[in-house]
Amino acid sequence: MEYLIGLDIGTSSTKAIAFDLLGNVISKCNIGYPILNPKSSWSEQDPGEMFEAVINSIKSVASENTKKGNKLLGVSFSSAMHGIMAVNENGDKLTDCIIWADTRSVEYSERIKNSKIGHEIYMRTGTPIHPMSPLCKLAWMKDNMELIFKKTYKFISIKEYVFFKLFRKYVVDYSIASATGLFDIYDLQWNKNSLQVAGISEDKLSTPVSPTQVFKGMDKKYADLMGIDLEIPFIIGGSDGCLANLGANAIKPGDAAVTIGTSGAIRIIADKPKNDESERIFSYILTEDRFVLGGPVNNGGIIFRWFRDNFSQLEVTRAETLGIDTYELLTKEASKVPAGSNGLIFLPYLLGERAPHWDANSKGVFFGINITHKREHFLRALLEGVIFGVLVWEKL
Repeated sequence: MEYLIGLDIGTSSTKAIAFDLLGNVISKCNIGYPILNPKSSWSEQDPGEMFEAVINSIKSVASENTKKGNKLLGVSFSSAMHGIMAVNENGDKLTDCIIWADTRSVEYSERIKNSKIGHEIYMRTGTPIHPMSPLCKLAWMKDNMELIFKKTYKFISIKEYVFFKLFRKYVVDYSIASATGLFDIYDLQWNKNSLQVAGISEDKLSTPVSPTQVFKGMDKKYADLMGIDLEIPFIIGGSDGCLANLGANAIKPGDAAVTIGTSGAIRIIADKPKNDESERIFSYILTEDRFVLGGPVNNGGIIFRWFRDNFSQLEVTRAETLGIDTYELLTKEASKVPAGSNGLIFLPYLLGERAPHWDANSKGVFFGINITHKREHFLRALLEGVIFGVLVWEKL
């Protein structure tokens, strides 16, 4: 049997899924890694751990299929947006990857947004000016990591890091580039105003390429580690958000896709960019003639993970004993409570908020607490709050 591997470099984990040519899932692997929060507004990840997850997840599904005599035809990539890290001339990290959830650059984002060219940058790049944006992160790094900033060879995303290690080329697909606030989605090149604000020149960034660009001839060391031929085609692919619409077949006029992963979003497909004068929506690239429009929320499944990690150690231990997922136990507990959580309401802004508020200073709140509320009410309210965050955007 011939098969393909789709690989997603996500915030919580990297997932590799093998599909036959009819689109049926034949094997999969999911390898998780932590989000690092060295300060309250900082969210980072170790690119080395993420790269290792890429290698091992591909290795797992490839090995399983090799044993069955199946033939791998190619690997295509999806990855989370808005991450940025600094590397030296050898491609070694100078920083961890600063991810979408990081809000340390809030003062810089407000300054850029209110500047004379802030609105023009949004209208040309399609990326709302917010701390999630690599544009704002770079402006912060320039002032607050001065020595590292000066000796950085390239500023890249996690997918760029992976492709450099595999193919020794600094390339970024249009889809990921279009979510940086640095890329002109009309001219398909780095935006000069954005570069000026970020304090970098074009040569500090990767070469933009089509999401359908194919690469062959990877480093033999990594091909051997994955157990695949070094000439297997690797398609650079796009961003997770844009590819979610493609995967859900929400690509016709009137179709919309709602996704809730670590974060969440509502998206539609258009045949041209359509930016909002009020700067509430994004306009990212799926392919050169297809654009994904919509709004993201910062707080999705990461809220559930926060509750699990901080308030559910008994359930974690019990789930390990039973050989099931902790979230299954927590969801079952929440289901005991009627909708509305007996008046307990949770505003899910633990990581600030993106659409429609675009306010990185927003905070999470439980309110309406009374003497009858128990742990399961808080859990139910937490899940309802995430849905509330998505529906607020949908209504607008």
